Amino acid sequence: MKKFAIKYGLMITIGAAAWVIIAHTLVSNPQSTIHQLGTPVFFNILQFLGILLGISEFRRQAAEQPTFKQSLKAGIWISLVYAITISLFFVGVLYLVGTRWMAAEPNAQKLPMTLIAVQAFLGLFLGSMLFGLAYSTLIAFALAKRVNKAA
Repeated sequence: MKKFAIKYGLMITIGAAAWVIIAHTLVSNPQSTIHQLGTPVFFNILQFLGILLGISEFRRQAAEQPTFKQSLKAGIWISLVYAITISLFFVGVLYLVGTRWMAAEPNAQKLPMTLIAVQAFLGLFLGSMLFGLAYSTLIAFALAKRVNKAA
């Protein structure tokens, strides 16, 4: 199960990192709609699709059809890998680019940048895990093995 989590978690991270790099290269204003609205929407769609594809492959590779709980665990592992690796990506961005991309964060002009960075990382990690849990639950439920009680 963890092999699928690493594969699909990294795929989500690569897609999100590519979005960030391309969006900031093409649109330099961090207050732009692309960064304010486009990034969260894109990240969530990407995470949902990554979890869906990961759970689907996990179910295809299993000897017998996985239960709801097993599928849910697979989705949560994918989200954990994604949350850790996207956070590491942004640590690298913060180190290489500095804080100029963080101007879009709430209260960026009022609070110290270290506090803004900590809040952004906590929000990113916890948000990824929370949405990952919700997406994993929905997908696992939709794909769950149904028990025939009439038999």
